[in-house]
Amino acid sequence: MLRNLEAKLGGLVEGAFGRAFKSRVQPVELAHKLAREMEDNQVVSVSRVYVPNHYRVFLSPDDRAQFTSYEPALRKELSDYLLEHARSEGLALTSRPQIDLETDERLGLGEFGIQALLLSGPEETDAPQAEGGPSQGDFGHTMVYSPTSAPRVEPEPAASSSHQALLVGSGKRNVLSGPRVVLGRSRECDIMVNDPNVSRRHAELRDEGGRWSVVDLGSTNGIKVNGRRVEQHELSDGDRLTLGVTDLTFELD
Repeated sequence: MLRNLEAKLGGLVEGAFGRAFKSRVQPVELAHKLAREMEDNQVVSVSRVYVPNHYRVFLSPDDRAQFTSYEPALRKELSDYLLEHARSEGLALTSRPQIDLETDERLGLGEFGIQALLLSGPEETDAPQAEGGPSQGDFGHTMVYSPTSAPRVEPEPAASSSHQALLVGSGKRNVLSGPRVVLGRSRECDIMVNDPNVSRRHAELRDEGGRWSVVDLGSTNGIKVNGRRVEQHELSDGDRLTLGVTDLTFELD
């Protein structure tokens, strides 16, 4: 299964996707390094070994520009690869791996950084944290990979904002990153909402210079912010979003 996924990732370089990968950053290399970060950031509980389920991949501006039109397909393939890798190694995930691509102007062509985060951690209250593993709800260091030098650790995040945005509800804390976050019932959405009253692609959260807003994507039942029906609304810390009969809270940490 992993070989099939690697072949599929390699196939992104060919055909219609060929022009997207003129740089030295390749999908298969991203997959291998993400799997490495998964294994290096384990949290050992009483009965299971948990691994991060949320990853930030930082790219140079030139590399990121060439991925822009293909990010949804690439993110899904990378997520599929990590899901299968965890299964094959007997590692536990609290949810399907989420991959976010971001730009870091300090990176050169072909370089990329990875941060790993474990969200919605193990239920065991006495679960010890593996040495060097990520703390619950916080990204760890950034591991930077380069085609011309050995991997290095960046102690400070490769990209950050004054506030970290989260969407909290249904027992999960979802860190919002990237310019667009799609909410809906479909498994293809960035945040899946398991509610029959929610459309497959219901709403979108947009980051515009650090200001987040929610936009209705033409859903059947619409969206509400703090009980009021809206088509688009700029969000503030503590705002309550209602999709179908599901309430989610927008938070700035």
